Amino acid sequence: MKTLLIVDDEKPTRDALRMALEESFDCYIAADLEQATQVLKNENVDLLLTDLRLGSDSGMDVLDTALQLPTPPVSLMMTAYGSVDTAVEAMRRGAFHFVTKPLNLDEVELLLKRAVRSRSLETENKQLLAENTSLKESKARSNHGLDRLIGKSPQMEKVAAKITQIAPTRATVLIEGESGTGKEVVAHTLHDLSGRPGEKFVAVNCAALSPQLLESELFGHEKGAFTGATQRRIGRFEQANGGTLFLDEIGEIDQATQVKLLRALSERTIERVGSNSPVKVDVRVIAATNRSLAQMVESGDFREDLYFRLNVLGIHMPPLRSRKEDIVLLSNAFLVEFAQENNRPVKPLTEAATSHLLTYAWPGNVRELRTAIEHAVVMSNQDQLDIHHLPEFLSSPLPSTSTQSDKNTLAPEDEFNLSALEQRTIQRALQATNGNRTKAAELLGISRRTLQRKLRDDSTSEN
Repeated sequence: MKTLLIVDDEKPTRDALRMALEESFDCYIAADLEQATQVLKNENVDLLLTDLRLGSDSGMDVLDTALQLPTPPVSLMMTAYGSVDTAVEAMRRGAFHFVTKPLNLDEVELLLKRAVRSRSLETENKQLLAENTSLKESKARSNHGLDRLIGKSPQMEKVAAKITQIAPTRATVLIEGESGTGKEVVAHTLHDLSGRPGEKFVAVNCAALSPQLLESELFGHEKGAFTGATQRRIGRFEQANGGTLFLDEIGEIDQATQVKLLRALSERTIERVGSNSPVKVDVRVIAATNRSLAQMVESGDFREDLYFRLNVLGIHMPPLRSRKEDIVLLSNAFLVEFAQENNRPVKPLTEAATSHLLTYAWPGNVRELRTAIEHAVVMSNQDQLDIHHLPEFLSSPLPSTSTQSDKNTLAPEDEFNLSALEQRTIQRALQATNGNRTKAAELLGISRRTLQRKLRDDSTSEN
């Protein structure tokens, strides 16, 4: 159980807070700066809840004392004399949040639990960052095989298990998933574990070339095969002979090229453009797409026989929003990578920045997260990477992916209104869990019944 120090010069308030919170926290109480200092020095305090005005003392002094400890508690300031300036000053000094009296005890408990979770995220973030830094410096991690895959979520464990099983085979693999989920990383991993790691890995982006250029790129051409073909050119199939050919965005190839690709997969031979002589190739083909090839087959845009040839073994890459538990791992790996790449010291993310990353929907998936971390590493001139170091789309209020966008944007007068902040947090949790109330309640640290009540209360207050 986490320890909580409650500091208030009014005994009824101290007692009421202790009675309300003692089931969730191991509570200590203090009436002034002197008593609070004694507790902070003698006990391991995880959380501090202090009033701003303590008779002749100031809660700011209690906050400063707490922040000087080797392991400072997560601190919250409360007062009946709230103002934006005071709130900003408290948070500038290091307070996690600021609440006004009269207090809603349920809301205070929710905020304290959020503070505990944020501290836990910050600790995990620093530990993982230290581990990643150590691994990089000692070169213990090779950038090969399963080391390329970053993630401990159940979805990624399934992907890793499937890769391990199918990599040593010669069978063609189709990797499906949204853009930016890491399909090429999976392709490289399959190659590393295929028994052909010393051979070439050749990649082709099928969406980047016109049909004529793509055919020549894949199969090569003879001199004079078309205007501009001034000499024979070896295609990617021949270049990858003995190794792996990765066909990215396979859903974009035209019907004519689909026919030639089907023959290459079926007969393991290709013909250069402008030639009738078959060339045998030993190539392991891995294809990837962000489209549904099954739906393209139904619509007549993709050959069914080619689809079955490609989809001998299938791997689906989950979107980042469905594996939130991997965001901290990925972020720390990117922090180390871009710090070294830009000759910068490795800096941890603040708990606020980490919480921000966990709540964002990541429509661009891992690629978008990678870009955001690189931006933060380059832009930071402080000891930690905070929210304002992230790209503008992340450092500004988080975008909504639901019809609740109005609720997620706070009016200036509500910026430090606990009820408004709570509702915004609830809506962000629902977005992060795709509307799953059970998971949202777990994310918020409350019961599902409490979440339902709060949603019902908010709906009632709007009518």
